[in-house]
Amino acid sequence: MIAAYRFENGRMVPLAQGAPIDAALWVDLYKPLPGQEDLTNSLGVEVPSLADMEEIEISNRLYRENGIDYMTVVLPGMSETRQPMSGPVTFILTPARLVSVRHHVPRPFETYPDRADKVGPGCDCAEKVFLGLIEEIIGRLADLLEGSGRALEDVSRAVFASDQRQKTAAGLQDALERVGRESDLVARIRLSLLTLERAVSFFGQTLGDRPVGEALRPVVKGMMRDLQALEVHGDYLSTRVAQATDATLGMINLLQNTAVRIVSVVAVLFLPPTLIASIYGMNFRFMPELDKAWGYPMALGLMVASAAATYTFFKWKNWL
Repeated sequence: MIAAYRFENGRMVPLAQGAPIDAALWVDLYKPLPGQEDLTNSLGVEVPSLADMEEIEISNRLYRENGIDYMTVVLPGMSETRQPMSGPVTFILTPARLVSVRHHVPRPFETYPDRADKVGPGCDCAEKVFLGLIEEIIGRLADLLEGSGRALEDVSRAVFASDQRQKTAAGLQDALERVGRESDLVARIRLSLLTLERAVSFFGQTLGDRPVGEALRPVVKGMMRDLQALEVHGDYLSTRVAQATDATLGMINLLQNTAVRIVSVVAVLFLPPTLIASIYGMNFRFMPELDKAWGYPMALGLMVASAAATYTFFKWKNWL
């Protein structure tokens, strides 16, 4: 799919159906088909394949060729089945336009066109569109980190709740699963921040070659500070994830120990009655109590009394 936008009356406006693509200021390619790649290539832009975009070598992610900058970052988003994932996004910055290539759906690409005039330095040139889109992405990552922080706080509150009845095996398992999901999200955001910082730094190094470079230099510095601050916040959340994981696993162990203790105590309560029953179950010829009318009630009384005595001793020791 291809979406093209032009600058009109201070806003980003979609190109009309059938309009020439060379009038676009921003061309967004989502899973481009061969015909769409050829259309973009006609503008002098070489569209990278997914394999090229996934190459981890930094030299293949950030480079300039024939005066065109290619910057690949990794962003969290949604797959075709609406499942969370992370994938590469390539920004191709030419003097005339910005071309973005992606194979998943990061939310900023859906929200930015309507907000292009409200975020970043504006949207009247390709460089400003790029920085505006990066700022929208940074805002989205900040929102995701805040959401993860709230989720981890809820898990910690539930795990350390004073009401022991709320700490069931199912509840603790759910808490551990939530921590796992948040850990995965924080890790993906942390990777995105790292790749974004590299891309913005690469862009900042080329500002001297751009007509609007000096005007955009303070914007780039501000974005770098935002990215570094979010990286610190991501590291803090990673620590919170480890703490929440350890606390949840500790509570699960305590719950299991409590169950084992109860089973052990019940088993010990039945040991004295079992001993008495075993004694009177022995097949010796001379056992005087067997000939007495009170023998059977006495044996039952001894078993009840021994169990009661054991229970009382355990209560006195606070083992129950």
